[in-house]
Amino acid sequence: MNHQEYRIEGGGYTAVVLGFGATVRELTYQGRPLVVGFGSDEEMPNFRGAFVAPWPNRIADGRYTFDGANYQLAINEPDRGAALHGLVFDVPWTLVEHTGSTLTLACTIEPTEGYPFKLYLQARFSLDGQGFRTDVAACNVGARRAPYGVCPHPYLVGGPSPLEEWALELPASTVLTVTPDRLLPVAKESVAGTPFDFRSARTIGDVQIDHAFTDLAWDREGHAMVRVIDPALGTGTAMVWDASCPWVQIHTADLPRQPERTRLGLAVEPMSCPPEAFNTGEDLVVLEPGESHSTGWTIAAL
Repeated sequence: MNHQEYRIEGGGYTAVVLGFGATVRELTYQGRPLVVGFGSDEEMPNFRGAFVAPWPNRIADGRYTFDGANYQLAINEPDRGAALHGLVFDVPWTLVEHTGSTLTLACTIEPTEGYPFKLYLQARFSLDGQGFRTDVAACNVGARRAPYGVCPHPYLVGGPSPLEEWALELPASTVLTVTPDRLLPVAKESVAGTPFDFRSARTIGDVQIDHAFTDLAWDREGHAMVRVIDPALGTGTAMVWDASCPWVQIHTADLPRQPERTRLGLAVEPMSCPPEAFNTGEDLVVLEPGESHSTGWTIAAL
């Protein structure tokens, strides 16, 4: 098993990525943390820096229907009865290439009863003056078409002040409401007039967020950007991606059972599809045999 970790540097940035799960354990800019990391001797807590595929977020009861067949995934979130965050965050990835500023890891998803499809995933991490870039390609190397979705799971850090004092800019006009107990999708609603309207940057305060957002505002280059800023120092962290991820999950990391870990950072997860997409089909990527899907995202210091 690949429990090795890889360090890359460039443009003032330093990242540490684990061979196990392709997990981003650390990311700093000129020594300043941009994400909530964890120690080299710790297991990944709360999916910090996880690589999530072939589905983002959760599938209720681990059940889905695809091409007329019913499938049952393992439940790894028993409190909510869900299959959470895919199949590759807790498996070894293979080293493809490692240079001073780049790292490429690969992983094959082998067919199982719950996901009888075969995918080859490759993730390339790179650092330069523009930030920490992740490029992801997934290829269907099996004999049948496959449902697919992907996202990262970093907890961004605005600065040393408490999260409540950070300002958030989230260019999304629609929020996916969820059930309070299991966080399962209910309906898409406008953020206007709700606590989830951060289209203009404002302080997070005591708002608790664990929701998916869509109808993003794209700039002239076709990118969306989420920013978190610590007004006390004027520092911050941004995440940028393109229309291959039309959704983003935002989570204020409210962990009442883990007070020492609660609200340490803001999870920002650009997603190629929303929660439950394996059942709803909304924005679901379906890969025919031999077909590939590519996406990516960048984390940068402000």
